[in-house]
Order: sequence, then structure tokens, then C-alpha cells
Amino acid sequence: MTRIISGKYKGRRIQAPKKLPVRPTTDMAKEALFNIIRSQFHIGSLHVLDLFAGTGNISYEFASRGSDKIVAVDTHYGCIQFINKTSEEFDFTAIQTVKSDVFKYLERASGTYDIIFADPPYDIDIALFEKIVNLVFENVLLDAEGVLIIEHSKHTKMDSFINYIETRHYGGNAFSFFSYLENNEEE
Repeated sequence: MTRIISGKYKGRRIQAPKKLPVRPTTDMAKEALFNIIRSQFHIGSLHVLDLFAGTGNISYEFASRGSDKIVAVDTHYGCIQFINKTSEEFDFTAIQTVKSDVFKYLERASGTYDIIFADPPYDIDIALFEKIVNLVFENVLLDAEGVLIIEHSKHTKMDSFINYIETRHYGGNAFSFFSYLENNEEE
């Protein structure tokens, strides 16, 4: 069970079916993540891409805070069904779901996003984590001032990937941040 930590639906609990192959972001890590995001962005105007969306935990948080557009991508049909059902219950009209392999989606996606959040299985090969980063930047899916955030195990190191900014740890979880480096050097 997870809960929405802020926004219009703050405190609402969401119970996903146990059969879904997911590992939702913990409330502690999610709260820390959204404090970072809130310090850099006006959440109400964001366009967000939620990769490996799972139960939609991160998408709901953005929707509760009023984000304009959220695209939730997952390969598992049950996850997409659950996100659609929950979005309808909460009247989250900003959430659009896409059933697709994330890597195939990134290869053909168009448009840009303010925030791209990826929460792949922690046990995937490090080369696949790097592939996410490379596809996002090669296909220019991030706005010039945007940020790619990848959730991963605290044991996974991404500091050698292109456009790496920093990693923050929360218990066994970590978030690595990536953005266009030329923007960071100008600040």
C-alpha cells in the first residue's frame, strides 16, 4: 500500500493488486524526491514521462500536485490497467498510459518533457541503465532545462554516464540525476 504524500489527494491510500510485478518507491524516498523537484520546478506546469510506471505511484504524485501532462509507460498490461482504473477513480485526467517496452518507446518517442522519471527493476544490467540515459539524450526527449531521474539500488553507480549530475541516497534507494551539462556549467 502506498499513499499520495501531497497535493489535492494528500493522504489517499492506493492498494495495488499483489500480483503486479512492482516495487513501489517508498514514501520516505518519494517525499525526499518531490522536495528536490519542488525546489527546481513549478510542478503544476510540468510535462512528465514516467518510465517503468508500475502501479503509477510517481504519476499519481505529479497528478495530485497538478502537473499538466503525465505519460506513464509500462510493459505489463496489469500495471497499465491499474493506472487507468486509479486515474479514473481520482479523476487524474493528465495521466495518459502507454503499454510498451520502455526501450522501444524511448527509441520512437517524440516531444520533450520537463522531467523523465525511470524506475527500472533494480537487478537489470548496468548497461540497460546506461541505455536509458543514452536514449533520452540522443533522442532529445528532455527539455533544455529538464532533468532525468533514475531510481536504483544504492549499490548501482551511474556517475560515469553522460550528463550525470549527482546521486542522492535514501535508505536502500538512490536517485541519480541527469541533465544537459552545458546548462549546469553556465549556472
